[in-house]
Amino acid sequence: METLMLEGVLFFPVTPFTDIGEVDLDALRQHVATGVEAGPGGVFVACGTGEFHALDVEEFTAVVRTAVDAAAGRVPVYAGAGGALGLARRFARAAAAAGADGLLLMPPYLVESPADGLVAYTREVARETALPVIVYNRANARFDERTAAEVAQLPTVTGLKDGTGDLDLVARVIPAVREALSPSGKDFQFFNGMPTAEASQPAYRALGVKLYSSAAFAFAPDISLAFHRALEEGDHQRVDALQRTFFHPMVRLRKRVPGYAVALVKAGVTLEGLKAGPVRPPLTSLDAQEVEELSAIIAAGRAVLAP
Repeated sequence: METLMLEGVLFFPVTPFTDIGEVDLDALRQHVATGVEAGPGGVFVACGTGEFHALDVEEFTAVVRTAVDAAAGRVPVYAGAGGALGLARRFARAAAAAGADGLLLMPPYLVESPADGLVAYTREVARETALPVIVYNRANARFDERTAAEVAQLPTVTGLKDGTGDLDLVARVIPAVREALSPSGKDFQFFNGMPTAEASQPAYRALGVKLYSSAAFAFAPDISLAFHRALEEGDHQRVDALQRTFFHPMVRLRKRVPGYAVALVKAGVTLEGLKAGPVRPPLTSLDAQEVEELSAIIAAGRAVLAP
């Protein structure tokens, strides 16, 4: 299998819902098409920001198919899979049938498990399709150096996305994986998957991790892309200004209530003109005052971009 290598800013769309809680595929199509026009390196649909946890298999299939159609081959489209093993297998097969280019393997539901069990879990889901798999290292799915190297050697596993924020561990995992893959020459990519990843990206970048998921891209692609350019060009003044005015205030708002990592993105999408609807329970939406705060944060970020 030829490894699908990604670059640039990675776009994680929300899953829009109507006022009565149904998936709004028309709004999703517009959301993805507009995002792709802005120039991301890939689309990751029905993942954490896309409320993967709240979709049944039929909804998930429709969401992935809609995103694939909207992207129209311009960039790769990855889809989430995870949860209970039987469901994870079904989601993997559904993503492949809907035309996805790859999978982001989310953690298994709730249960604590040893890292060796996570390798087995990944192996079971990965064998369901020939799609490349990016493993998400976070929450109750944490790999150590040995098991990260082991899972990286599975034929279709092509990347590891870190959402732990444990930079000491990441600094040990990267060389362990590279050493394990060196005999085969297999291409492999590491991703910063922290919520509001831009806030920690300078630290991850120092470890050689250039890829990251951008929640901000879903509602403020201009700010997201400007930040990425500043990182690439070594423009520390602009990086610091965007961190101070936009990303750090977003982190403070996000941390106020569990689940706001998703809810504030949906609110941002709606503020920018596309009605994304509410989040599904057990998540809760921002209140009116918090939406005003988010609007002010977006304006402050854009003021940095003004000539």
